[in-house]
Amino acid sequence: MLRWELLGRATPPGSDKELSLHRRGEDYIIRVDGLDLMTSRQHGSEETLAALACDPITDRAKARVLVGGLGMGFTLAEALRRVGPDATVEIAELVPEVVAWNREYLGHLANHPLDDPRVVVQQTDIAALIRNSLDHYDAIMNDVDNGPQGIILDSNNWLYSHAGLKATRKALRPGGVLTVWSVGPDATFTKRLSKAGFEAREVVVRARAGKKGQRHTLWVGQRP
Repeated sequence: MLRWELLGRATPPGSDKELSLHRRGEDYIIRVDGLDLMTSRQHGSEETLAALACDPITDRAKARVLVGGLGMGFTLAEALRRVGPDATVEIAELVPEVVAWNREYLGHLANHPLDDPRVVVQQTDIAALIRNSLDHYDAIMNDVDNGPQGIILDSNNWLYSHAGLKATRKALRPGGVLTVWSVGPDATFTKRLSKAGFEAREVVVRARAGKKGQRHTLWVGQRP
């Protein structure tokens, strides 16, 4: 049986956690402190995250969308499939090694989305982009951690707070859409989205395309 091969390690800025990339045959996995964070075998929920965000704004001219967290590129690739040729898709990735891994090892998994000319890589915290934006984005996809309670960076918790969600709503244009990925449910988060001014709903999807794999929770919030 093939063993996992270590390809790289990284420490996110401001964190004491270690990210590591591993390969076994055609399979890849990213771990945080030895715990599985994401795998190339299961990415259906990441693609659904992009579909839910982009489908309502797909006809907007010169749409501008923001993807928080590059991961293995599946959310970015799906967003690119669903927006127009004149769109701009910003990817906010705080860890430079994750961008490098996508260019060196992972790009083929999602058909090399970083090579698309519509993509702008922002090597920064998505929170910084949100704080400095007003009526700027048509869609924002937030997949920077395991859900409304971050495990990689404590600072990620701001994104899911009332203040962070209000700032996110202001960063969206009228009718803009926020989607949030989570490994599991959170009974209070839908209410928090509503209190921040979103028309909110919760969607449960499978980790793999179709009806396979672990159940993940996605939230959709639309600015009225």
